[in-house]
This record gives sequence, C-alpha cells and structure tokens, in this order.
Amino acid sequence: MNPNPKQQFLDAYGKEHATTMRVLRAFPTNKRNLQPHPKCKSAAELAWMFVMEQGMAEKALTTGFDWTKPPSMPPAPDSMEAIIGALDDGYSRIVGLVQTQSETQLTETVKFPVAPKTLGDVPRLQLLWFMLCDQIHHRGQFSIYLRMADGKVPSIYGPSADEPWM
Repeated sequence: MNPNPKQQFLDAYGKEHATTMRVLRAFPTNKRNLQPHPKCKSAAELAWMFVMEQGMAEKALTTGFDWTKPPSMPPAPDSMEAIIGALDDGYSRIVGLVQTQSETQLTETVKFPVAPKTLGDVPRLQLLWFMLCDQIHHRGQFSIYLRMADGKVPSIYGPSADEPWM
C-alpha cells in the first residue's frame, strides 16, 4: 500500500532532516564565520537559513503570511550548537503540525512568492515540499563549506571521500 501524500512528505522530511543534521554536526564549530566569497553568507548564516525556512513552513501551516510587512530574518545565534538545536526543535514542530493537519488542510493555499514581485496561491503541502527542496539545495552549498573548513563530509546520497561505502 502506498503512503498518502502527507506520509510521503513526512517520510522524506525525516530522512532529509537526519542527513542535514549529520552535515551540520560535522562542521568545525570554530569556523562558523567561514565566508568563501564576499557575496556568500557565512557558514553560520547559511546554517541559520535552514531554521528560518522552517519558520516559514510553520507560518504556512498556522497563521499564513502577512506580505504587507517585509519579512525579516533575525541574526544567527552565537554558536553552531544553538543553530543545530533550533533546527532540530523546528523539525519536531513541523512534524507535529503536519501530523495534525487533515489532507484537506494541506491542500488549502497560502499566498507565497511564485515569481519576482508576484504572489500566488500555493497549496500548503506543495510549499512544504518547496522548502524541503530548498533545504536540500542549501545543504549542498553547506557541504562545500564543510570541505573548505577541513571537516569530514558525511555520505549524503552516496559515498563521500570521507565516508566511502565500500
């Protein structure tokens, strides 16, 4: 029996969250200010983006967005440990919210940017998948930071130089 769309998301979210946590935990905490280029975020800012995106997912599942006010991103905490803790806490909140929503609630729409300067109606579950895909994208970026910081890159979708499978 195939899982329903909600369970499919929860299964993928759990797997990807565990992988993201392995990547973040492998990062040398004393190199949180690593910034590969002036236009790039620091490692801590990039890691903090995962937490901020969870906040957006939480808003989509609860209050929705107020686009009349510009969104603001609070600064990252002073330690990688605090960022990792916030990410893990946010994961638990999102899982709890998704579990309590009906299939109908997950198909209801929220206003969200769909193109530059364009808001559209996006189903909640679709927005959750978008956020998860964006986390995967930023995790790929973060794995490069991890390599640059001389950390050991764990297996993500297959073997890495530091974690071979055979």
